[in-house]
Amino acid sequence: MKIVLIGYMGSGKSTVGKKLAEVLGIPFMDLDTEIEKQTNTSISEIFSKKGEIYFRRIESEVLKKLLSQSESYVLATGGGTPCYGDNMAFMTKADLMTIYLKTPLDVLTSRLFLEKESRPLLAHLKTRDDLNDFLRKHLFERVYYYNQSKYVVETIPENIEETVEKIVLKLF
Repeated sequence: MKIVLIGYMGSGKSTVGKKLAEVLGIPFMDLDTEIEKQTNTSISEIFSKKGEIYFRRIESEVLKKLLSQSESYVLATGGGTPCYGDNMAFMTKADLMTIYLKTPLDVLTSRLFLEKESRPLLAHLKTRDDLNDFLRKHLFERVYYYNQSKYVVETIPENIEETVEKIVLKLF
């Protein structure tokens, strides 16, 4: 079983993914971590030196390589992964479960405001209102791709364990 978690940055893909993998007894992988391993470069450095388009191309290559593996795992993607090129079409045709972790805008804004300096796409935003406006626009653009997932799981107000339980119930 391959499970791919998608959703906006800050939606809990990595946190929920680790717990889900633990519950299912299968490995957890984070796409950004895999990119860093394969390129021997941090995501921030890729963005600053090569730009977002270069990053998205590498991200797509690493994603497709991971999805071609035969073993079971839970994979947390980046927030933009499904929106680039043919990534979402590739995922929907592959033998795997795609799950959109749907998180309300106000929750994303609160979470991401605290860590925006470590997020290359957000580091330039100075105020909470600027961040909220940016996220609203991005979500509007990306929700089309996210909603193509096999399952949509709302992550709030549930805690991690409840979100994982909702996912497990959909899988079995």
